Amino acid sequence: MQETSLYAIVMIPARMASTRLPGKPLVDIGGEPMIVHVWRRAERAGLGPVVVAAAEVEIAAAVEKAGGKAVLTDPGLPSGSDRIAAALEKVDPHGLFGVVVNMQGDLPTLPPEYLRLCADALVRTGADIATLAAPVRTDEELKNPNVVKAVAPLAWQEVALAEDFVRELPEDYHGPAFHHIGIYCYRRAALERFVNLPPSLRERQRKLEQLRALDAGMKIAVARVAEAPFGVDTPAELEHVRRQLARKGEKHT
Repeated sequence: MQETSLYAIVMIPARMASTRLPGKPLVDIGGEPMIVHVWRRAERAGLGPVVVAAAEVEIAAAVEKAGGKAVLTDPGLPSGSDRIAAALEKVDPHGLFGVVVNMQGDLPTLPPEYLRLCADALVRTGADIATLAAPVRTDEELKNPNVVKAVAPLAWQEVALAEDFVRELPEDYHGPAFHHIGIYCYRRAALERFVNLPPSLRERQRKLEQLRALDAGMKIAVARVAEAPFGVDTPAELEHVRRQLARKGEKHT
């Protein structure tokens, strides 16, 4: 199945049910909800329309108040990928957009150019999906199972096809390690196929959704970037981002 175009749309899945930081999309950062900061950064990337796929009306209302577009989705959907696929059917039922960018809603410091790099990797390689990774900088990061590592020959290439995604590298692994960044660009047909596939065995074992695609024979391109953006999952991380953006004077980013 071929897409009708390579026009891109950016989708940001968001839901209130975060266990470590309840109500995460609406937490205040510099006078605005976090989801609004993320939406503004996606807008600045200039890839195409930006739509928040919201599980709750409160999120949609916050985005629309800021001038953005939001679509309500079933709060029972199991993943962000399912959420953006459902929202996409509502906003683009005729398939105008052939490239779909899935941007996490908890990356309020993400450089907008990262989204462009991800989309460029998809187009350049002809892969089904593209994502990002940055060099691991510390032993703590290397050993942390919550930091997913992309296994790909990125030491000598700016863009390469993924071989695997792991939480812990094998003891005999000696190459440079790369911190996977959970932003994805899908070809429209690949997204539709992905959300209709059952979870694979490795996906269930490692709790890594992207392994479903690899195990189904789909190709994932990985683009190397300089630094992993700071995500917000805990109150401590929220305070860190508040200080970081306050230093930069970024309310309306």
